[in-house]
Amino acid sequence: MEWFNKSFEELSSLELYKILQVRQEVFVLEQTCIYRDCDDKDQFAKHLFAVKDDKCVAYARLIPPDYSYPGSSSIGRVLVHPEFRKLDYGKLLMEQAIQSLVEDYPDFPIRISGQQYLEKFYNELGFKTESDMYLEDDIPHLEMAYYQHIQA
Repeated sequence: MEWFNKSFEELSSLELYKILQVRQEVFVLEQTCIYRDCDDKDQFAKHLFAVKDDKCVAYARLIPPDYSYPGSSSIGRVLVHPEFRKLDYGKLLMEQAIQSLVEDYPDFPIRISGQQYLEKFYNELGFKTESDMYLEDDIPHLEMAYYQHIQA
């Protein structure tokens, strides 16, 4: 497995295709959510992904401060390919995503809109729950934030 962290401009056409393909497979087909995946944030984000056997097996979109949340960077579109789950790729992915945003934006918290059933997973990574449950695309979510890297 090989990891990459690229800006939108650095992505090859094939890499972008494989990323969008797995995002649709997981979020649209598997989770049966009809939503606008191409939301004009990809162009400003970094794309953290792992490739194995010519498949995108893990992916997260790393968004600079103020694009998704005022005063915070964010991680979104977090997924592990269905064939590669239960291999701890999700934890590895999130650890790398956090490290990348801390390095790029050390003075900003990291916010996520995490699916509620993953609350314990995100808490174990250092995220704090900051909202009551809300529905996003008819799926229960929580707003969560990571502050551990910010100097007081």
